[in-house]
Amino acid sequence: MRNTLAFWIHEWDPFLIQFTENFGIRYYGLAYLAGFGVAALLFRLYWKYQKTPINPEIQGDFIFAAILGVILGGRIGFFIFYEPGTLLHEPAALFRVWAGGMSSHGGFIGVFLGILWVCRKRRVSLLHAGDILVSLAPAGLFFGRLANFINGELWGKVSLVRWAVIFPDSAPRLPPSEVPPRHPSQLYEAALEGLIPLIYTQWRIWKTPVLAKQPGRLAGEFLLLYAIGRIIAEQFREPDAGISLLWGLSRGSLLSVFIALAGIVVIVYSIHHSRKTRPGR
Repeated sequence: MRNTLAFWIHEWDPFLIQFTENFGIRYYGLAYLAGFGVAALLFRLYWKYQKTPINPEIQGDFIFAAILGVILGGRIGFFIFYEPGTLLHEPAALFRVWAGGMSSHGGFIGVFLGILWVCRKRRVSLLHAGDILVSLAPAGLFFGRLANFINGELWGKVSLVRWAVIFPDSAPRLPPSEVPPRHPSQLYEAALEGLIPLIYTQWRIWKTPVLAKQPGRLAGEFLLLYAIGRIIAEQFREPDAGISLLWGLSRGSLLSVFIALAGIVVIVYSIHHSRKTRPGR
């Protein structure tokens, strides 16, 4: 086995500034701020260049709903999907946010419910709003996965690739020199779940007429692209508690299969809907 001293040892502090043991400015919190900041900026640009009829006032409602959806959906989804026993026996754990625990799949559900509520309240097309929101979400996913890497959590499987990283928390009883190196799967996910979907959705919005001609299609394409990227990344990520589910898939992969199916359904519906509403038909 290659000498583990040849690999970079992860010793990054999750706090940018720490005031007490559990309180301070965390990179994870900054990642959320960066994600929502980029989303708000892009939303304004869409309005400025007439990509959306959703004005800045209504945009505020959508951003607020997205923030609540991500936080509440992600937190509740984590316990439902990954630690249901903890929530049943210790409900107060839901509020210990400093202990970590967020689910991107739960966040998706939370954001969808929040956006659905705003669309009904403001009488905005859900298909169009979905297209807009999926083009804003990848920035947050990208920054969030970078924060996972900084926190030294959600590490990958043991590997001897040149860019493997030693995460001391993966084997806390061993000295760093004896901890096996692992894939930095958080960075893979940052690219596959965040950066690539961000580039793709921005290209679709600025260089194609998808928003005007096929409302809802971009939302479906994003769901499918995200699911594929997540399933690929899961092959390099240490499975949650070593659990394999249906077809030997990890929990994250199995949930992503349903996301992919939802994406296909949305794409098919969008194509059918655009043909049905096309002038002259």
